[in-house]
Amino acid sequence: MTNDQQLTMLKELTDARSIPGDEKEAREVMKKWITPYADNVYNDRLGSLIAKKTGDENGPKIMIAGHLDEVGFMVTRIDDNGFVYFQTVGGWWSQVMLAQRVTLLTKKGDITGIIGSKPPHIVSAEARKKPVEIKDMFIDIGASSQEEAAEFGVKPGDSIVPYFEFTPLKNEKLILAKAWDNRIGCAIAIEVFRRLKGEKHPNRVYGVATVQEEVGLRGAKTSANTIEPDIGFTVDVGIAGDTPGISAKEADSKIGEGPQIILYDASMVSHRGLRDFIIDTADQYNLPYQYATMAGGGTDSGSIHLTANGVPALSITIATRYIHTHAAILHLDDFENTVQLLVEAIKKLDKDTVNKITFG
Repeated sequence: MTNDQQLTMLKELTDARSIPGDEKEAREVMKKWITPYADNVYNDRLGSLIAKKTGDENGPKIMIAGHLDEVGFMVTRIDDNGFVYFQTVGGWWSQVMLAQRVTLLTKKGDITGIIGSKPPHIVSAEARKKPVEIKDMFIDIGASSQEEAAEFGVKPGDSIVPYFEFTPLKNEKLILAKAWDNRIGCAIAIEVFRRLKGEKHPNRVYGVATVQEEVGLRGAKTSANTIEPDIGFTVDVGIAGDTPGISAKEADSKIGEGPQIILYDASMVSHRGLRDFIIDTADQYNLPYQYATMAGGGTDSGSIHLTANGVPALSITIATRYIHTHAAILHLDDFENTVQLLVEAIKKLDKDTVNKITFG
């Protein structure tokens, strides 16, 4: 894949609008890009996309999961004056929301809106010190009444997505875009499949784009139950600690310095045998990596590792700045090194190796 093709893939993935429960746009993009490298592609009944590539039809099942959904909002009501009220879908911090542009996805087409905010001129000094509560926020779509908003096509249950243009920065290895969380995981699965095309590997690989991760790791549960993998990898974004205001105690990873090997998060303790295997593989091929923990939040591994009678699972993440906002920044070297690490690991994961990882 050329650099231009890679950027096109990343742009199409991040431009797709797909909040939890409404992931069709991103799923179609994922299907378009992974199908040429897969033996077959199908969905589970909740909507997660599963691509399969067989190396050895009797080999272990290796699952690579990235999630399709992004944090967004949902219309809950429209007031008499045409202002739209909403529910967050996924985790948001109120201070990153005011005055931000959004797109409402209606049956009549896209509607542009902005999360309203008061001018500072009429906000008291005391009020300025307090964040506005999300329950008090509204979206202005330019409607003058509830009836006009309805004529536009807006109704309760409609998806609302952040608006942002895919933008390579001056340092071309840094890309600013919405929905890196977690279209980068989907992109990694696509690229792993591409590089395995025509390669021998002693297993069956499943590239999975899960749904509803941001609201409880739900698609990972259904897709893992469908596949019943022997090994599970989750690829997601992680927290970058290389910007002002974040201490090393909170997060010490830096973008561009390799994938993060998650030791612990709120959804799981990473499998020791699989973690050691991945670290040994990275060392063997001189691939950079960082360690990371997350006291709050989790990844799809939290559901995958509890499938059936248990699945050795590990989360490998890309340090990303400004996640769970309208736009975030990541480094393409981390994308490349994560893909290389997974490809080399998959080539080594035969029955004996999986048994050794699982049972020691």
